[in-house]
Amino acid sequence: MSVPSRVLLAALVCLLTISTVVQGEKFKRSVTYDGRSLIINGKRELFFSGSIHYPRMPPEMWWDILKKAKAGGLNVIQTYVFWNIHEPEKGQFNFEGNYNLTKFIKMIGDLGMYATLRVGPFIEAEWNYGGFPFWLREVPNITFRSDNPPFKYHMKKFTKMIIDMMKDAQLYASQGGPIILSQVENEYNTIQLAFRELGTRYVHWAGTMAVRLNTGVPWVMCKQKDAPGPVINTCNGRNCGDTFTGPNKPSKPVLWTENWTARYRVFGDPPSRRSAQNLAFSVARFFSKNGTLANYYMYYGGTNYGRSGSSFVTTRYYDEAPIDEYGMLREPKWGHLRDLHSALRLCKKALLSGKPSVENFGPNLEAHIYEQPKTKACVAFLSNNDSRTPATLTFRGSKYYLPQYSISILPDCKTVVYNTRMIVAQHSSRHYQKSKAANKALRWEMFIEDIPTLNENLIKSASPLEQWSVTKDTTDYLWHTTGISLDGFHLPLRENVLPVLRIASLGHMMHGFVNGHYIGSGHGTNIENSFVFQKPIILKPGINHISLLGVTIGLPDSGVYLERRYAGTRTVAIQGLNTGTLDVTYSEWGQKVGLDGEKFQVYTQEGSDRVKWNKTKGLGGPLTWYKTYFDAPEGNDPLAIEVATMSKGMVWVNGKSIGRYWVSFLSPTGKPSQSVYHIPRAFLKPKDNLLAIFEEIGGNIDGVQIVTVNRNTICSYIKESDPTRVNNRKREDIVIQKVFDDARRSATLMCPDNRKILRVEFASYGNPFGACGNYILGNCSAPSSKRIIEQYCLGKNRCAIPFDQNIFDREKKLCLNVPKNLAIQVQCGENK
Repeated sequence: MSVPSRVLLAALVCLLTISTVVQGEKFKRSVTYDGRSLIINGKRELFFSGSIHYPRMPPEMWWDILKKAKAGGLNVIQTYVFWNIHEPEKGQFNFEGNYNLTKFIKMIGDLGMYATLRVGPFIEAEWNYGGFPFWLREVPNITFRSDNPPFKYHMKKFTKMIIDMMKDAQLYASQGGPIILSQVENEYNTIQLAFRELGTRYVHWAGTMAVRLNTGVPWVMCKQKDAPGPVINTCNGRNCGDTFTGPNKPSKPVLWTENWTARYRVFGDPPSRRSAQNLAFSVARFFSKNGTLANYYMYYGGTNYGRSGSSFVTTRYYDEAPIDEYGMLREPKWGHLRDLHSALRLCKKALLSGKPSVENFGPNLEAHIYEQPKTKACVAFLSNNDSRTPATLTFRGSKYYLPQYSISILPDCKTVVYNTRMIVAQHSSRHYQKSKAANKALRWEMFIEDIPTLNENLIKSASPLEQWSVTKDTTDYLWHTTGISLDGFHLPLRENVLPVLRIASLGHMMHGFVNGHYIGSGHGTNIENSFVFQKPIILKPGINHISLLGVTIGLPDSGVYLERRYAGTRTVAIQGLNTGTLDVTYSEWGQKVGLDGEKFQVYTQEGSDRVKWNKTKGLGGPLTWYKTYFDAPEGNDPLAIEVATMSKGMVWVNGKSIGRYWVSFLSPTGKPSQSVYHIPRAFLKPKDNLLAIFEEIGGNIDGVQIVTVNRNTICSYIKESDPTRVNNRKREDIVIQKVFDDARRSATLMCPDNRKILRVEFASYGNPFGACGNYILGNCSAPSSKRIIEQYCLGKNRCAIPFDQNIFDREKKLCLNVPKNLAIQVQCGENK
């Protein structure tokens, strides 16, 4: 090759190299901030974020859930990192299946969204042990979350490993990935004072350590007033627009890392609710007062599979979120928030660069205004903070009606495009339907656990051992057993006088057996784990075997000194003997970890062959394993198992645990906190799915059934005072314009999953009232309402019905001077 040719080739290679570098560089993003907002590649943005946790759903659901989040107007997904699933044993790591963090973050980026990575590694999250692996508790001389060298060593080691993993996968925005924020620690201010100076030193060490990992994106600490250096302190709560005192430096933006969409539930809790209107008000309030990032905790809650939930937490997690446990849109919450995000995006220019001001109009009435004098861009948030009384205020020459406790958004300081209390999004109602295919051949078999005695090969001790130190959190169950020798002199002579077994327990639950017979169960609560169990018992002359099955329902996830929490039997005594009370606490005791069924893994196909099963039906006793087989339900709807006739235990499908159930622990309403449990479709085969249940107390197995879940009932409720849909508005420079010429107010319905509207179940133009699934005619209703809705909607996937008096009341004689509403309920389904 000649010299000129070699030079030309070298120049070409150099040019290609430069081109490749430049092409790679353009995907990289700089993420900075100032006192107004986060700044990405020099541009300010409004961020609507939602918490979605990768281990709380199978990976087969990830894409669908994330797509629905994006369709709801989110541009950021927030997730914790769960240390105890990734390093269950010291030095042994797991990032497979629904623990594949890297895959989940990449998927967020593939959908064009950003990510916030809450590394922790303490996360709380109603997750077992707040995310800490149990082995960490057994590190010598350790004190969690303090200026303690052993803890800091392991915390830094895990945090660095996760950060390096994200860097290696090019997942930080500074590398072209989706991660724009990281979080270290979690709500540390709630326990910091307990450690005094050790706490102050620790939080500064944690923040400094995180910053030195050089991710190229900002770090945050939630609920941490003294977040060090460049670390941004953020707000958690329901109303951060009013409760947050602000960043600890004027150079930091106002961020909201947790806006609770309801409340997580524990066994024994009544239903948790937070209305779409209340949630929307809190977000609008926050953005009206200088906020630029709000995160919904949770946007999709999912399921606490297996033993992953913390103490007493139900298996279903944040089902009241905008996307419910089954992955279906919870309307109107999802749609009302989607409309809010659209309205706020119309405000972006003035909101992020305008000059803020506030005008007061009397008690509880105010306007938050952002204006750009040069461009005349203007945004106004008109607020009525009175929770009982609606109001009308005059703003810049125009009158505006404000329902109680509501905010109207005016992206041009003139046009109301959204009010937090006026819902124009559709509603839906969730239904469970017994599956014919899955239930047609349920033939139950059972296997009963043996009750151990002291004679067996057990862990011996001079008193009952503390539960977690023995089980190492490998199981919920620990047997304590002892033998008591009595003669006739000790026993009461009268048949109607029985001794009483009294047990004081540190929690969480206990099942008692005397001489192999079940005598009862006792339990604590999430608020008070400890309890005292007292039951009359029948004793005999000779050796009496006392066997106690201690049960825990998750490790605690919050509070100080988590490494010093304890559970299990504390004292044991027999009262009412002829010789008085006999304290048997300090007798010889034997401990057995776990159940035989767990040891044999009878919930798997291979393990089920290791024990003898007997056919059964109807009522069953305590400590009973059940198994059967079922075919996948018809259709594609989500599915669940109804266990209302059982008491407490766990369910497995094809060897995978779908979580703990506890339907015998009733809430103050007289109903269980949860009686239906999600079975992901991803867990199933077309036929012969192994269903295994372990029942601790006893129940009627014939009442267990597989159900499908749908939201085929959809509704709309529109008032004549409601604004038109925000999606009919767009911004042209500083002017808000209509997208369509026909911008009449309308009721819009859309069936899920491309289904069709099969029938109209309710329709009334007049003054109907009620809620989706339970609308009621008022004393005023247009007779043609149902016929008109049928003309617009039957056989269609979606329809829009104009809220127009000329359509429903052409003669204009219907209930004069009565404000009109339009209520519609339809049923969706497949055309047969």
